[in-house]
Amino acid sequence: MERQIALRKALEVDPGVTRLSLRAFQMYLVTLVVCCCSGDSGFDGTVMGGINSMAQYQHYFGLKGVGAKTSIVFGIFTIGSICGTIPASYLPDRFGRRFSMFFGNAILIAGAVLSANAKDQGMFLGGRFLTGLGSSCAGASAKSYLAEMTPPQSRGAYLGFLNSFYYVGQMSATGMMVATGRWQNQMSWRLPLYIQVVPAALNVLFIFLCPESPRWLYSVGKAYQARQVLARFHSSTGDIKSPLIDLEMEEIEEKIQVDGSDKRWWDFRPLFRTRADRYRAYMVILIGTFGQLSGNGLITYFLPILLENAGIISQDRRLTLNFVNSVTSYVGALSGSAVIDRFGRRKILLTSTSIITVILAIVTGLLSSSGNSAQGNAGITFIFLFMVVFSFGWTPMQALYPAEVLSYQARAKGLAFLGIVSQISTCINTFGMPVALEKLGWKVYVIFLVWDLFEVVVIYFFVVETKGLTLEEINEVFEERNPRVYSARLQKEARAARAARSGPGPS
Repeated sequence: MERQIALRKALEVDPGVTRLSLRAFQMYLVTLVVCCCSGDSGFDGTVMGGINSMAQYQHYFGLKGVGAKTSIVFGIFTIGSICGTIPASYLPDRFGRRFSMFFGNAILIAGAVLSANAKDQGMFLGGRFLTGLGSSCAGASAKSYLAEMTPPQSRGAYLGFLNSFYYVGQMSATGMMVATGRWQNQMSWRLPLYIQVVPAALNVLFIFLCPESPRWLYSVGKAYQARQVLARFHSSTGDIKSPLIDLEMEEIEEKIQVDGSDKRWWDFRPLFRTRADRYRAYMVILIGTFGQLSGNGLITYFLPILLENAGIISQDRRLTLNFVNSVTSYVGALSGSAVIDRFGRRKILLTSTSIITVILAIVTGLLSSSGNSAQGNAGITFIFLFMVVFSFGWTPMQALYPAEVLSYQARAKGLAFLGIVSQISTCINTFGMPVALEKLGWKVYVIFLVWDLFEVVVIYFFVVETKGLTLEEINEVFEERNPRVYSARLQKEARAARAARSGPGPS
């Protein structure tokens, strides 16, 4: 609470960067470059869903839309993503957050070119492996970079926007395939694979024009440069001696040891050494698992197949609806990003997960039996609504919450661990779902319904609120005996303090 009081006093002298100032627009441009890592992840993760439903692609490689062979095509991207956690756990601490993004996107470009020019399935799988590896490495570094660059009072919006950019890549992929799917040649599926290069290339070209993370600069003994970066993007005047910048530097100096990050990339034991470390790691596991297994992965990867199961026979209409889903999901993600700093992390997660559980129950009822077209269309509508609500609550949180709760020393390694957890969870979607859809059909929805009920219970009892706290203050919350209860008390005290300041003055 003392730090919150000190922060409010500092903000009275230096209110920080306003939204329409030149400094704010510089930060927006930096964020846009970093968001290319999320955009290429969205493109890469979605493009196969559309291509997989194209007869042109299926005929060229002799595949079906579902089944074991399709599982391998989808799963190799996930395996590459898991392998990408190795450089993601080492490069950001050793060479900086920017270099790790550059490296990951360079690998992704090579993979995209390889898969787009594939002459056989082996070459295609090799390209998909590399795109998964590069996407995972760049994405983990982007999260830690933006969390360490942004002011605490708007960190949720920035990282929410970062992960929401996933849908920009998704919209680009699904929108393009509406057009290319009508072509009766190989370019119908090859061109979307070529376009994967664009967001990755933009990041490669511009990332070294962006400043390095101030916390990484301090960790390698460059304290003055760290202060300059903070002043440039956090102070309303750019004054390196501003009380706001002094306060932030004091917190960084207190919590970050020079050369203090663990360079042993292969050793994940530091994530579990103390009780506080284990609680943080459990939160990372929660986000990584629930963020992939709430039913969203089923829809993201296999929406065209789900639409076919619901009675949509036309390939063109399935691809169009796939694009519409990307647009509506993006609207939901942006909306969640806009309010996350106002309503808090815990409340949004709990509310959105409860709602998608109800929606899944409705979808199960509508699609569990063969009905008329009206029943099928209603089921499809609720599938779309599911993704809007999921995107509102979970898309901003998947980038924000793990980056917030991890300490600096463990952030790069912890986000790489998040990648491992997420991709192992994704394996269930990419390897298991094609077979499950073939064998179980609509009963797959029941499995996710039961799982989502479990998620609601876990979120209620364990998720810690981090709204409005600096990264260093969040560290202190997790040192408490019951972080969830302690964070709730902090939030209550902060609300009382704001109410006292905004109360009626003397009559």
